[in-house]
Parts: sequence; C-alpha cells; structure tokens
Amino acid sequence: MASRIPPLLDTYLRLPPETSLVLLSGVLGSTTNWLLLRYLHSLLLSSTQPDPAAADAEAAGASTTVVLVSFLRDYAFWKDGAGKLGTDLDGLSKKARFVFVDGLTALFRTSVGASPQHSNGNGNGHGPGLKSSRALSAPTLQQLHKELQDAVAQIRRVTSEEQKIVLVADQLDLLLAASGGDISSQQLRETLLDIRENVHSAIVTVSADSPLITSQTTSLEKEHAAFAISLAHDAHLTIGLRMLDTGTARDVSGVLRIAQGGAESSTTAADVVEERELLYYVAGDGGVRVFERG
Repeated sequence: MASRIPPLLDTYLRLPPETSLVLLSGVLGSTTNWLLLRYLHSLLLSSTQPDPAAADAEAAGASTTVVLVSFLRDYAFWKDGAGKLGTDLDGLSKKARFVFVDGLTALFRTSVGASPQHSNGNGNGHGPGLKSSRALSAPTLQQLHKELQDAVAQIRRVTSEEQKIVLVADQLDLLLAASGGDISSQQLRETLLDIRENVHSAIVTVSADSPLITSQTTSLEKEHAAFAISLAHDAHLTIGLRMLDTGTARDVSGVLRIAQGGAESSTTAADVVEERELLYYVAGDGGVRVFERG
C-alpha cells in the first residue's frame, strides 16, 4: 500500500485553523496531486477516527466533511488515489462526509444531464437531501458560487452543528482561462472569500509555472499571477512544489517548500508555521517519501 502521511508532513496536513486558507502550488512535472490526496486522507480520517488525546476537545469531538471541487481531474481519479491510501470516498459520501463537485466533465456542454454518477450508482446522493456529487455546467462565477453554497447548505441540513466543512478547490485558476477573459482575478478571489465565510477553512491548488507567474506578457498570465499572489497574501500556510534546480534525479521527484502565508498569524503556538524546505520522491506505486536534504 502507498505511503499515507509522511512523518515530516504530519503536522502540516492536519485540520487547518478556522477561517484559514492553505495554498498549494505546483508546476508541470511536479504537481500537487499526491499532496492533495494526503490532505484528503488526513482530513477524512479525522471524521471517522477522532483523536481522543487531542488538545482541543472540541476539534476531537467534531467530524470533518470535505467539499472537493476539481477542474482538471474527475471523480474516478480521486476515488482511485484515495482508495490506495485506505480512504473510501464512496463510503464517506454515504455518511455525508464527502461531496464531489465536478468542474471538468460537464463544464463546456451546452446541456447538462445528471451529475457524475458514483457511490450509489444513480447520482441522487445519500441521506435526506444530500447530493454526494454535483457538476459545474458553465465556467462562470455564478455557477461556481451556486454549486458550492448549495453543497455547504445541504451538509448543514443533514449534519450536526459541530460539523467542520473544509472546502478543497483543485486548480481553481483554470476558471480564469476557461472563462475566455470574462472572469478577473479580483472577481474570482472575492467569490472565494464569500464561499469561505460559510466553511471552516479552505485548501486551494494553483499552477505556478514560470510563464504564468513571471512572464506576464498576456492578459491571462497577468490575471493568473495576480490571483496566485493574492491567494499567497490571504493564506495562513503555503506549500510550493517544484522540480530540482539541477534537473531530474532517480531518487528525488522534486522540492517541497513550506512557508508562512501573508495572512496575519494567530497568537497561539499551534497556528505558527515552521518554515522549511524538503525533498520528496513519488514512487511508481503512488507511495511517497519526504526527507531532509543531505
């Protein structure tokens, strides 16, 4: 079985502080897929196996639900990857602990039928009034806002008030390109801020390739850079993945840099981010090793 949570990352992959934003960035050849899968595993594991020794008794007793909206990868990808880590997304959907919003399959269709089918095979969801899967039918902020807000509202109706909802948005920056210039970085940031007001915390992944961040020769590159930089300023924690400066290596896939985001830090010691730079290796079977340099 693939490595679950590398020990050096354990403290960073726990439930983020309330109202906080975690920003994950990657580049071609060094994507955030494996890291986001381990975030899902860590967050969803806490909903089924609460830690009785946790310092925060309220956090230990509350469950966590994840709303995942993904713009480049379908449900089958996340289900398979999470399954290798021992996380059953179908089973968690039935327990109202996981909701998937498909931002890929139906985004450019002129007409949209049922939501992507999974879990119980009919796409109607589980439990009273809870749809376990949804789909964006157009690359607009109105559609994004509606689907995510509806998902959060339905979770609130079928779960307890102690439920902590974490929004996970994979490659949210795709909307800037998919909209054909109709969405600005500021509008997308404001929409995200509005949605974040109704969840415990949020995790967002974006692309940070050099042409998108440093070149800024086209309007899309300028909007992308502005969006990524604004999220870094809003974030409590940033984790950036990149290739080795010296190229490729047989036993190293890339570099992982953990840093404090630009948001005002909490005064509690538990919320202080220990900044560090680590190396990681993703094996062919999906297993991951994270280790110090040297």
